[in-house]
Order: sequence, then C-alpha cells, then structure tokens
Amino acid sequence: MQDLSSFYQNKIKEHSESLSEVKKRLAGSSTLRLLLFIATIFLAYIFFGNTKAVLAIVVVGIAIFLYLVSRHTDLQFKRDTFLALKKINETEIQVLQRQFHHLPDGKEFKNPQHHFSQDIDLFGRGSFYQYINRTALLQGSETLADLCTENSITGIKQKQEAIKELSQKPEWRQNFSAIASLTKTETTTGTIEKWLENYSPFVPSVMKYVPLVFSVVSVLCFLLYFLGWIHGLALLILLVVGFAISGAFTKKILKLGTASSKMQSTFEQYNRLLQIIEETDFQSELLREKKQLILKEGKKTSEILKEFSKLLGNLDQNGNVFYLVFGNGYFLRGLATSYQIEKWIALHKNSAKHWFEVIAFFDAYISLGTFAFNQPNYVFPKLADTTVVIESKGAGHPLLNPEKSVLNDFKIYSEQFFIITGANMAGKSTFLRTVSLQIMMANMGLPVCAKESSYNPIKLITSMRTTDSLTDDESYFFSELKRLKFIVDEIQTDRYFIVLDEILKGTNSTDKAKGSRKFVEKLVGSKATGIIATHDLSLCEVARELPQIENHYFDAEIIDNELHFDYKFKQGICQNMNASFLLRKMEIVD
Repeated sequence: MQDLSSFYQNKIKEHSESLSEVKKRLAGSSTLRLLLFIATIFLAYIFFGNTKAVLAIVVVGIAIFLYLVSRHTDLQFKRDTFLALKKINETEIQVLQRQFHHLPDGKEFKNPQHHFSQDIDLFGRGSFYQYINRTALLQGSETLADLCTENSITGIKQKQEAIKELSQKPEWRQNFSAIASLTKTETTTGTIEKWLENYSPFVPSVMKYVPLVFSVVSVLCFLLYFLGWIHGLALLILLVVGFAISGAFTKKILKLGTASSKMQSTFEQYNRLLQIIEETDFQSELLREKKQLILKEGKKTSEILKEFSKLLGNLDQNGNVFYLVFGNGYFLRGLATSYQIEKWIALHKNSAKHWFEVIAFFDAYISLGTFAFNQPNYVFPKLADTTVVIESKGAGHPLLNPEKSVLNDFKIYSEQFFIITGANMAGKSTFLRTVSLQIMMANMGLPVCAKESSYNPIKLITSMRTTDSLTDDESYFFSELKRLKFIVDEIQTDRYFIVLDEILKGTNSTDKAKGSRKFVEKLVGSKATGIIATHDLSLCEVARELPQIENHYFDAEIIDNELHFDYKFKQGICQNMNASFLLRKMEIVD
C-alpha cells in the first residue's frame, strides 16, 4: 500500500505544480486581453478621423481578441483537467485507507429478483460496486452495473487481458476519467440516440442544389449592383424570394435548431473522449475490438462527430439576427445546413449508439483496471476445465480490512455441496459472500482476493436475504418459497453455483428441518454445486447418505467468560453454539 500511496501522492504533487503554472498563465491571459482592449481603444482614438485606419485597427483588434479568448478557454480547460486529476488521486488515497463511502453506491441498481445482487452487498452503501466505482459518466456507471450483474461466463480470458492492460496504464486511465468528469451535458446520450432513431427528415432532396444555385445568383447580383448594372430593387426582390423559400421551412428549421443546440455540447465533449481512444494502441483483443467499433466508418469517429458538431453550431447561428437575415435571405444557409444535418443523420444514426456504448465501456473498464492496479496482491483466477469448480488458497472478502481479515482455503468439486454450520457471528455468512464474490469477480475478469485461485467458470445464484413484501401482500415464507422455486427452475436450464443461507426460516423448526433436507436432496439429485449455511445440525446427517455432501463449520470458544472466534473454515460439524451464552452475557436472560 505504501508504494501505491507514494504513487498517488507523487501524482498529486505533479498535478498541483501544473495547476499552479496554468493559473499563472490564466492570470497573464486575462491581463493581456485587458491591455489589448485598452490599446485598441487608444489607437482608434489616435487615428480618429481616418476611417480606413480606425476600421483596420478595430478589425485587427477583434481578430487578436478572439484568438486570445480561444487561448484563454483552452487554458481554463487545462486548469479544470488538472483539478480533476488532482481530485482523482486524492480519492484513490482515501480508498486505500478504506474511506470510500462518499463514492456513488449504485443503490438505483438494486434488484431483489436478480440471481445474486441482493445477497452479496453488490449495491448500496459500503457495497462492492461503491468500492470499485470510478465512473465519470452516467452511461458508464450503468455499464459498470451491467458488468457486475450480467452473470456471464463467456470471454473471461479476454476480459482478464483487457483489465490487466488497463491496470498498467494509470496515467491513461486518469486522463480519460478527468476529461470524462468535465463532461457536463444538458442532453443524455440515451435521449440523443432516440432522437436520431426517430428523426423524420423534412428538407426536400432538391435542396442539395437550390441553396448553391441561389447563393451564386446572390453573389452575382451583389457584384452587378456594385458595378452599377442593376438597380438595388433587384437585391430587395432577391431577399424577399430567399425569405419566401426559407419561410416555408422556418418552423421545422427552428425546431431542429432547438434540438441541435442542446446536443452540440454533448457531441463536442464526447468527441474528446473518442480521440483519446482512437489515439491509443491497445494490445488486448477486447480493447482492440471496442476501438474498432469507432473506426469502421473508414475514418475516425471523432472526425465524423466533429463534422456533425460543426453543422449543429452553424444551424445554431439562426439566433444571430445578421445571420438570420442575410444568411437565409441571400444564401439559404438554414436550409443548406439542415440538408447536411439530415444527410449526416441518415448515414450515421445507427452508429451513434455504438459510439456512446464504446465510451461508456471504457469508462466502466477504467474502474476495473483501477481496482486491479490497487490490488497488486490479488490474483487472476487460472481458468481450467477440470472437475474442481473453484479452489482458492488464502481467500478473503475484498471489502474487509486486509489487516484484520482471516484468510481461508477451500476447494469445491463439480456436483458437490457443502453444508456449513457454526455459531452466530463465527463467519458463515461472510464466507458465503466471499465465495460468491470470487465467482462474480472471476466471471467479470477481475483478480480475486486470494493467494492462489483456480476456476472452472460457472454462473452464480443465491438465496440469502429474502424479504417479505407488504406491497404484494406476500409473507416472508412465501417470498422464500418463490426464490427457491426460481433456483430450481434455473438449474434445469443452465449450470449454476448455488449459495444458500439458512433456508425456510419462515416455518417451525421441525418442518424447517424436513423441508431443508428435502430441498438439499433435490439439489443434489439435480447434480447441482454449491453451499448452504445452517444452524440446523440435523441437516448434516444427509452427508452420511449422499457422498456429494460434505460438512464444514466455523467455531467459537468461550475462554475466561469471553467469546472468541478464529473465523477459520474447518471440516466437520460445529458442536459449540453461542446464542444462550450471548443472552446471558448481555443480561437479556438469567
């Protein structure tokens, strides 16, 4: 951790120094613009009376001023980028110190019907999602949630290679995240995608030529007028004709302009992120595939988006009175621009969704690469097509403080089922979540909290936190039965690792014991693989009849009238329970 802390501290120092330098340049830029303004006014005053000289001074002054404004804007962007980079590294130091509860927790992604997300602290305060989340974009956070919950066992090797590659590019990751964090848009990518898909063109195809012809005629008329060959009335008639042609489409042009003004900023800002991806040479197969999605048009997507953004900006000029009168009246610019926009939409509307998805993918995968970078002691599971589903040595829960976490070894074969007993607070539930998270993380391509890990990919399904539903008028017991039915149905169609914690809690102990045994026998008969934790020692007896069942336990000892846990995963059946002791210890009963 010291090396990681030093890395992030050095980055903070580096970006703080760059930030200080940019702030000095910004102050100088502001002063220079003020001096230019004063100089322009002074020179115009000195040459007052010489119209040509004054005009030249004003034109040159405005040109230089616009350049300085553009330069100042670039400096502001650099300042904001360095601020974002500094904040990113400060956040990483906080997370290393296990202070991450200020990060977005993804509670909006909670889903009680999901295969496992409700049971393993995946979303919400203090969750795994909150621990790894470094996304800067809304769509990126949604993509990260999808990656956590997709429960897919395909392409794991490719995912691992992509995460490894990104973990080795800390500066690249931070630069992308910093720029993404500055992306403040009025219109979401989802809204833009729907707008593009549902857009109905209104500009006739003949408008490909009419604005050009009309512009040539206007230029000729102005030339003839200045030569004295035609009367000024001809220019007025031409203006009226131009307004008549444009006026027929004014409402639709204004509607398109309103929509485009909201989208232009989004395209401009996302364009920066596309350029970062385009300019990077990736080695891993998955990252190269994603990059290829923004290059398949024959030229860089950033150039295509830049072209569209420029068209949207041109259309937005209709808010300028001078442009509205002369641009539309003499050159039909509104119609010409609208035609070009519609042509762009026809060509690229189906691709825009993929472009946004690629940006969101990299935003999400940066979180995974950062997680791998921050966990140098974790291991990427070795994928193996063996009878062992998962074997880990020195396995721990990634959300526990590594200085206090007790590590365990375990090995589970295909079609094998563990029954785990143990005292209250001895570590059963933590172990279930440790195994569950290892499977989920392995399927995502992430390194897992273990010294060694071998894995034969399998999907995960759990039942650990069933809740009743007053809204649906469901009892706790009925909700649990529905969950167990869901599990039974799912394992008929696919291969799952099942994790259960104290099932059938909503009925009496005798009925619970019989029902639990029947259910375990049903799972074993279905050749299922998994773990069940229980306080019911009678359930352990099924191991005598079914060789697929193996008993394990977590123990507690009472030493000097104090309860002690070692949190070690042991083979056999627990003999020491602690409920009565705790009731007496806390003076609840005598």
